[in-house]
Amino acid sequence: MVPPRVIRRLVLAPMVVVFALAVLALSPLLALLALLFGLAGLARAGRMRGLRLVSFAVVWLTAEIVMLFLLLGLWVISGFGGRLDTEEYQARHYAIMQRFLDMLYRGAERSYGLRAEVTEPELTEQEQAARLARPVIVLSRHAGPGDSFLLIRQLLSVYHRRPRVVMKAALQLDPSVDVVGNRLPNVFVSPRKTGESLFTEQIARLARGLDDDGALVIFPEGGNWTPGRWRRGIRRLERSGRADLAARARAMPNLLPPRPGGALAAIAACPRADVIFVAHAGLDTILTLRDVWRRFPIGQVIRARWWRVRCDEVPRAAPYEAQVRWLYDWWQLIDVWITENQPRDAASVPAAVPLPEGSASRSADE
Repeated sequence: MVPPRVIRRLVLAPMVVVFALAVLALSPLLALLALLFGLAGLARAGRMRGLRLVSFAVVWLTAEIVMLFLLLGLWVISGFGGRLDTEEYQARHYAIMQRFLDMLYRGAERSYGLRAEVTEPELTEQEQAARLARPVIVLSRHAGPGDSFLLIRQLLSVYHRRPRVVMKAALQLDPSVDVVGNRLPNVFVSPRKTGESLFTEQIARLARGLDDDGALVIFPEGGNWTPGRWRRGIRRLERSGRADLAARARAMPNLLPPRPGGALAAIAACPRADVIFVAHAGLDTILTLRDVWRRFPIGQVIRARWWRVRCDEVPRAAPYEAQVRWLYDWWQLIDVWITENQPRDAASVPAAVPLPEGSASRSADE
């Protein structure tokens, strides 16, 4: 349960700042202890994971504190919030968010040797010149810690776009996400409190308001992949009488079955938007806090693959069931890509799945 906004701002945010300052003050001692444990071989996970964790925590907490004070400063100079919804202050918030994510990415590079390798569709001439001609709707898989941060950073830094994100209400427990997320046009959803009709209407409203430089980010799976969620998703389809979709979902072991309502509502609400599908591999085996400690990748390339479907190739005029099948076609393609690009040796790789109709010309591999 997420506490009311006044509690989050007046109690939770100051507590996080105090905690962060305390950890930063103790960081030299924590780093020394982590180094000694690593040298003594007491950290069975090996590879100086404790020292790496302390190093990245220092970066994260520093970025959190700096961002919160910058956001507080914007609130003050905007007339104590009176002009926060103006173009000038919206742009400043996006700039702060980009710097925050850049700082985290550089911290992950230094602490864990991580590197993101994104295979993208070719940028349009307008995107190359940062003069954007139409918005995009981004439909991404969701698995592993930090995948959404990498995606949002790519949209801000490479595509020069202003992302609007559909995310879980629980993320508001992070003060920086809470403040910037609620000042910018985003949607926080609670699975238990948000009905399906309200959920799709909120997403459609975000999509209708997209400017030429806008990007609406949706995770159709509704949450991070876990074995339990995968099985429950298949059972949900079976109970709803969709044995056909359940069979397709069962054949996609790397992905949760997509919930089409929000994605298709966004696509219908913004007819001039291109659709971008996103797959990634490298963080999806990190399922628990124990995994973060023992299995977080070190010196690894996080691979991602983006496909673009131009607005005139999206089947908006097709019947709803045909659009659902189209979404599942793309999810099947993403599942195969994940299997082929996992950072481990695979005993067998599924046969390649052809690109959905009308998309071959947008493949970055061609």
